[in-house]
Amino acid sequence: MLKYTLKRLFSGLVTIWFIATVTFFGMHAVPGDPLMGDKAVSPEIRANLEARYGLDKPLLKQYQIFLTNMAQGDFGISFTQENRKVNDIIKEHFSVSAMLGLLAVIFATIGGVVFGAITALYRNRWPDYVTMFVVVLCVSVPSFVFAAFGQLGIMHFNDLFGTRIPIAGWGTIGHMIVPSLVLGLGTMAYLTRLMRSSMLEVTGADYIRTARAKGLSMQRIFWRHQLRNAILPVVTVLGPAIAAITTGGFVVELVFAIPGLGRYFVQAVQQLDYTVIMGTTVFYGAFLVLMVILVDILYGFIDPRIQVAK
Repeated sequence: MLKYTLKRLFSGLVTIWFIATVTFFGMHAVPGDPLMGDKAVSPEIRANLEARYGLDKPLLKQYQIFLTNMAQGDFGISFTQENRKVNDIIKEHFSVSAMLGLLAVIFATIGGVVFGAITALYRNRWPDYVTMFVVVLCVSVPSFVFAAFGQLGIMHFNDLFGTRIPIAGWGTIGHMIVPSLVLGLGTMAYLTRLMRSSMLEVTGADYIRTARAKGLSMQRIFWRHQLRNAILPVVTVLGPAIAAITTGGFVVELVFAIPGLGRYFVQAVQQLDYTVIMGTTVFYGAFLVLMVILVDILYGFIDPRIQVAK
């Protein structure tokens, strides 16, 4: 198991290096000067930044400086936010993104298991058709469209019932409900389809027919045999799903004015803030890779055959 774990960790480090390298060269291929235009700084500050990050040196030299700093856990200082370290931005705002992602995963998991089970139990009947139509809709429509409809829905709900549910911002449970629902819709649709196919496969298994032949009630067969076995594939994809949904809320955070890390990432791309782009990309990539590795290691404990997989 130790060898398998070290192997997965090494492959994870290579993946993070690859993400950082592709992002670095891709970012520098975009035309523009990060210290010009609205972000123009004094000659002294520009000289300091150029000296620290090697901006006046060849690209390979800049890449070497970036890798050295990254290996020390230093992503530098933001070009657009005065005297603010990228590490501090990540530390202060990732907790907001993580909370939003956690609520979205809870919503997606509960919805995916419940709706997947319903579609399988009522296969080729109207609950199945309606649910699958909604699933296809959730997969096809971008999240920013649902976000806009979510804000519109809050406005009408407040007008109709005299409530004061906030349309944007962060801080109370009222701020969190609709954004987490919007963020979790895509994952819920995926889990619903996965749960449906798994339930249909389990329904035709021999042990289910045996349970029916023994005269067990439908409720007992469902809770003790069908659901427990059908939910296993859903559990196995939850690790990567948590990472993806936690790091994939850029647009939702922007639409709902949530001060999460994704919002800073989008702003950094718009403002060509090199250090923030690199810091958030590498951090998100490392988090995603870490979650995948954890799931792989758990697979190794659950099924020892994976240790020898090529």
